Amino acid sequence: MAVAVVALAAAGCGKSSTDSSNGSGKNSSGYSGKGIGLAYDIGGKGDQSFNDAAFAGFEKAEKEFKIGGRDIEPQDGESSADKVQRLEQLAKAGYNPIIGVGFVYAPAVKEVAAKYPKITFGIIDDDTVKASNVADLVFHEEQSSYLAGVAAAKATKKNHIGFIGGVDIPLIHKFQAGFVQGAKSVNPKIKIESQFLTQTPQEGGFSSPDKGKDAANGQIEAGADVIYHAAGLSGQGVIQAAADHKVWAIGVDSDQYQQSALAKYKDYVLGSALKNVGGAVYDLTKSVVDGKPLSGEQRGDLKSGGVGFADSNPKYQAMKDVVTAVDKAKQDIIDGKVTVNAQ
Repeated sequence: MAVAVVALAAAGCGKSSTDSSNGSGKNSSGYSGKGIGLAYDIGGKGDQSFNDAAFAGFEKAEKEFKIGGRDIEPQDGESSADKVQRLEQLAKAGYNPIIGVGFVYAPAVKEVAAKYPKITFGIIDDDTVKASNVADLVFHEEQSSYLAGVAAAKATKKNHIGFIGGVDIPLIHKFQAGFVQGAKSVNPKIKIESQFLTQTPQEGGFSSPDKGKDAANGQIEAGADVIYHAAGLSGQGVIQAAADHKVWAIGVDSDQYQQSALAKYKDYVLGSALKNVGGAVYDLTKSVVDGKPLSGEQRGDLKSGGVGFADSNPKYQAMKDVVTAVDKAKQDIIDGKVTVNAQ
């Protein structure tokens, strides 16, 4: 499969993209689209978290279904009109499905999907776009965050932990709510530091490792020895600060223990609250290739494997009491014995 990096000439369409094609435009199932179109959220590819999880699903689908694909980076400070232009560019080129990575794409997906009814659109982390050719790819983030809270409360030596959210918005409140509930299920009196990096995405809450590092340093100095972040690219700074101070960090969305860019800090990644964004991208693409495109709300939870908790770190696996508590909490949620608050 030939892969070329293409600079986009059109203003406002993004900085760069990967454009790959199997050369035929048709695979053995009769799918006739050009491939998958993926438009990234703030932070772009390389965040080792949310966007990279989407890219993993994109790559898997390209390879397994032998179709092409194009993924496009966002621009700093871009408008909703820029997102509309980006999605229209993919639609005009014949990509199907086209997926907006992040709730910020909601207005653009709504507008462009109406213009291209024969193309399937997906939007991750938003359930407000209702159309027959749109799949809302959403998750019970509070469930995986509950497991992160249980792990943090069992692993802390100071009964003092922290949460760092990228942006003060309802989606990130779900992560916070689940984390707090999970931690308090272990120790109702546990002390929890809590902070949001910015009020809006445009201020860099999801794309500023320096902001994440400063916030984590502050929480560690206040006494927290396990910090969970839901901050996208900014979370790299949280993990770095935790490693510098030799305390635990808990990652988000992707298994951050496994991320190559974080390899020097991985010993201090206790685990990660997973969100199977890649699986959602793959599943939507498969449905289109199979000629049975998904639409409407598609919500991943612990039972379906849409969310989870990564246990890749051998140091975590060696903490048998922590592992047992997290496994029990997971089963209790799946069995309906525990209901996790989403706010």
